[in-house]
Amino acid sequence: MAELTEFVTEVAEEHETTCWGCGLRLLLPSYSPVFKCGWCGAVTKPNDKKCDKYLWWRCLRDRCLVSILLGFILFVICGGVWAVYPIVFSIGYFCGIFHSILTAILSITTVSMFSLSAFRCAGKPPLIEWGSYPVVGKGHLENYTFCHYCSKPKSPRAHHCRSCGMCVLDMDHHCPFIGNCVGAANHRHFIAFLISAVISTVYVSIMSAYSALHIWPPLPRHSLYRLRGINSDLDWRTLKEIIYSVVNSAMFLSTRGLILVYLFLSSVSVEIGLSVLLWQQLYYIYEGKTYLGHLSSQGSDEGGGKDCKNIFRFLGCPYSVSRYLHTRRSTKKLKR
Repeated sequence: MAELTEFVTEVAEEHETTCWGCGLRLLLPSYSPVFKCGWCGAVTKPNDKKCDKYLWWRCLRDRCLVSILLGFILFVICGGVWAVYPIVFSIGYFCGIFHSILTAILSITTVSMFSLSAFRCAGKPPLIEWGSYPVVGKGHLENYTFCHYCSKPKSPRAHHCRSCGMCVLDMDHHCPFIGNCVGAANHRHFIAFLISAVISTVYVSIMSAYSALHIWPPLPRHSLYRLRGINSDLDWRTLKEIIYSVVNSAMFLSTRGLILVYLFLSSVSVEIGLSVLLWQQLYYIYEGKTYLGHLSSQGSDEGGGKDCKNIFRFLGCPYSVSRYLHTRRSTKKLKR
């Protein structure tokens, strides 16, 4: 009987633990590695002190990618202005002035949005008191967990980024090309950067193709005559000769022409990639989720709140456009 009593006492002592949020001692009825405090609402998980050994490598990688991307943006701006401006001004003075103003607006917008996305804090969670029962009230740490990397409380809306080495509020993803996380503080700037970059690359591809056609060496006339005479079956031998003539004439391009060709190919490829990323981001915003939230909700039966109001709310509009138009129509009817 004494042995049984001693055994029961040891079991009860093994399951008595302390809540990290309020410091109260909790007696668990059964063994559970994850439990929730009934007073403050904090969730306790296994206490594994973690240390990231490769943080410096990820920081170095991000800084290199940011430098490469910023250098590419500056090259497209400077190289495009140098290669296109004499051709545009040769068409007309008004066209040259319009092109210069539009180029300045797109360049300033793209660089400024990129800087805000890359060098602004993605969203640090607010500081909250924890660890002491008199300070922490009932439910003040509802569903909070403890981040073993930062050694601080982590709200349900926060996620720890191992590349940035900090917890980010409403984290969408970590983008190595801006060297920063996309979170609550810079998500709008990141979307604005994508929109500005897509519009800029479309304009660069159009202007570089238009300018390259003006300075491209003329093709041999026999290739053009054969091109006009191609039937519906498509003579592959003639097509190969035309391609060979285009490549052969490209060898006689000047430095300006080669830069225009590079600008066209690079802008089209970047434009496709950024368009896909922008569509994906807008779709997640339409769902009312972030990228990480979308991944965590896969396979669950959670109902998605898909609505255009999520996009307007993300952009800072308190009401949707449809509701605004509806109120405008109703007021016009009342006036009549």
